[in-house]
Amino acid sequence: DLILAQSSTYVEPARRATSTIPIVFGLHADPVGTGHVASLARPGGNITGLSVMQTELSAKGLELLREAVPGATRIAVLWSRDTPSHGPGLKAVEAAGRSLGLELQPIAAQRAAELEGAVAAMVHQRTQALLVLTAPVFGAEARPLAELALKHHLPTMFGLRQAAEAGGLMSYGPDFADLMRRSAGYVDRILKGAKPGDLPVEQASKFELVLNLKTAKALGLTFPASVLVRADQVIQ
Repeated sequence: DLILAQSSTYVEPARRATSTIPIVFGLHADPVGTGHVASLARPGGNITGLSVMQTELSAKGLELLREAVPGATRIAVLWSRDTPSHGPGLKAVEAAGRSLGLELQPIAAQRAAELEGAVAAMVHQRTQALLVLTAPVFGAEARPLAELALKHHLPTMFGLRQAAEAGGLMSYGPDFADLMRRSAGYVDRILKGAKPGDLPVEQASKFELVLNLKTAKALGLTFPASVLVRADQVIQ
């Protein structure tokens, strides 16, 4: 009767499989940029749900990372070719990087087994910090990825708070649990007869900046007061 597809990674194969069964997403990074909906106000077709605005948030995350680590000018961007939203997301980050005068180093990884090689490539390129675009594989491997970055003294910015809790330097992103709860309302309305194409895509409204002081100390870093004052959670 309905397919609940968490993010762009899962929406894409569902979209290819059917143009009639309703598809609801809860954590889509960029539904318009990927072409999964025609617009936020009028999605059209059989797909709708909630957007995490990750394309915009990734650019903001880069700004926060630069502010927290002002000496870093060569910043790696970890992304996945298997994540449809990473195309527009990478473009937004590159535009932000140019305006900030940064040298960005995009490095792709699709599977957990590729992460160690990806970080090794960053070290070879003398990367000074790492921005991780949000993807299911990076979320599932948050702890080993954070530990790997710390091992090589790389300050990290993630889009998932659990990554900062697992040892990443910082994270900035939406409240994913809140979005998934809200997606249940779409499922309810569609099962009661509403058409997906007529239900506007809602955007995230709660955002969290999480800082890990333990990781900062291990890296020999001190968060500027301008960053600390905006934190929603500070991990001691």
